[in-house]
Amino acid sequence: MRRWSAALAVYFEPRVLAILLLGFSAGVPLALTGQTLAVWMTESGVSLTSIGIFSLVGLPYVLKFIWAPAIDAVAIPLVTRRFGRRRSWLLATQVVLVGATISLGLVDPRGAPWATAALALLVAFASASQDIVVDAFRVESLAADRQAAGMANYVAGYRVALLVSTAGAFELASAFQAGVFTGNAGWALTYAVMAGLILVGVLATLCSAEPADPGAATRAALPLAQRFDAAVVAPFREFAGRHDWLAILLFIMLFKLPDAMAGVMTAPFVLDLGFSKTDYGRVVKVFGFAATLAGGFAGGFAARALSPIPALWIAGLAQAASNLMFVWLAGMGPVLGALIATNAVENFTGGFGTVIFVAYLSGLCTNRSYTATQYALLSALAAVARIFIGTPSGWLAQNYGWPPFFIVTTLTALPGFLLLWWLTRPSARAA
Repeated sequence: MRRWSAALAVYFEPRVLAILLLGFSAGVPLALTGQTLAVWMTESGVSLTSIGIFSLVGLPYVLKFIWAPAIDAVAIPLVTRRFGRRRSWLLATQVVLVGATISLGLVDPRGAPWATAALALLVAFASASQDIVVDAFRVESLAADRQAAGMANYVAGYRVALLVSTAGAFELASAFQAGVFTGNAGWALTYAVMAGLILVGVLATLCSAEPADPGAATRAALPLAQRFDAAVVAPFREFAGRHDWLAILLFIMLFKLPDAMAGVMTAPFVLDLGFSKTDYGRVVKVFGFAATLAGGFAGGFAARALSPIPALWIAGLAQAASNLMFVWLAGMGPVLGALIATNAVENFTGGFGTVIFVAYLSGLCTNRSYTATQYALLSALAAVARIFIGTPSGWLAQNYGWPPFFIVTTLTALPGFLLLWWLTRPSARAA
């Protein structure tokens, strides 16, 4: 009994709790430029093909490794001296996020598509920048025996935020639209409320201690050329010296491919099937929430109990198989019980797989001098599939129908499985 109590107590330690709140702040903006925006655009009469193309506004999540060295090395005047290297960048990105999210809610997706795209891109840029700092803050703040608990809390906070910014946003928009704030006015108020929720991250940042930075004095004393090398070149040079490094990067890019391809079209699929956004939101809120938390903590347990490779195999197979639930749902039609079952499986496997995958990525970041840069590179590659594969997803669904589309998304797991086998072959393990 004491052992279980001690294991649970880890999740409530101040530093680990701070990761939970920062995970929430990081999760809110993602849906506001993705699934929630897709529902708003669908409701406004934007075509599926255009919605698929809009996934390109997520490019900052792919390219964030480009400016991650600056976040590792550059100080913000006055702010860094007061709050430290990591916390100053957290506060800066969070302030920009709040303003950009409010502004996005004030545009018309159908009448002003370019303005919508530009503001969505700004939200994504600020969100990706916040992710860079949160990931570095998490890795640097927690001891090795607290990393699994921190990852579970981060994923729990992130997934709860996704729930709030999807199901919660749908409920809010419907409630506002049922009153005097019809159409886009209801969405504007909804996005303003979502922007306010990002302040949870500001609170966590202000209440947290700055992680120790033993290399700060050494970096500051280096000549400019050496500082550039240490901040920009060294993180990539160190990683490129590892065995099978190219295969590792390709695997990271492909592991989440089934989820990425299906995720862009999930909300339009459910609405096209005959469910209302309120029905969908309520299912996500009740059953998706419980399944997400269960999957996230199951993933945290698996990450501690298993070695990384078996855990990755289990997570990958579960994620791919969950896409077949959408094929079944397409055959069932607008049956609430079928939607509940599909959503529960999708969220459980998603939460489980995310924790396992984040554990794997964190284990690859071994040098604290450039944690932000290396983790940004790896997590950016993980976002490549979501951004670029999402672009033709709308066209594929529109031209071939929903069941063939989701079958294809399931089969896209095969390249990742092949690379995982390659990376774990006996000669690779020996190296």
